[in-house]
Amino acid sequence: MTLYEDRLDLEALVRAIPNYPKPGILFRDITTLIEHPQGLRVTIERMAEAVREHSFTHVAGIEARGFIFGTGVAMALGLGFVPVRKKGKLPGQTIGQNYALEYGVDTIEIHDDVLDASHNVLLVDDLVATGGTAIAAVNLIRRTGATIDKASFVIDLPDIGGAEKLRDNGVDVHAVLTFAGD
Repeated sequence: MTLYEDRLDLEALVRAIPNYPKPGILFRDITTLIEHPQGLRVTIERMAEAVREHSFTHVAGIEARGFIFGTGVAMALGLGFVPVRKKGKLPGQTIGQNYALEYGVDTIEIHDDVLDASHNVLLVDDLVATGGTAIAAVNLIRRTGATIDKASFVIDLPDIGGAEKLRDNGVDVHAVLTFAGD
């Protein structure tokens, strides 16, 4: 990493959009970060570097933005990538995990033969807010017998409490950026 990239202000590359998707929400938009070539590369390098000393066998990324960062981290670490997809999007046999939404229930899935007790998985996504989807992904991966005790995010919104819920579920959380008060 060059000196310029080491000093790159990733926070400045994340656009804040007030009142989206509804009034009172300050949306942290990572599209401006991934559109910036050095911003994307430096973010992925920082995510990978923070977990490099761990012995992971796979990186799992949550649909859809977790695919962007998760595949980059998997490549940086020389690991395979496991897509955690919305119900009905994966071909073949899958296992699923339901989780609560504000007004209903959704389901995420992985292939039923991709992970087992010999695997140690890093979970990756763009942002942790309430933690609901990430906790569902952790539960889903643990149902395969695989170990999952670490998650990496581009952004943590600590005031919403999702990272703390993950920690309460035995998952160490790393985030490249933290935006308090959101």
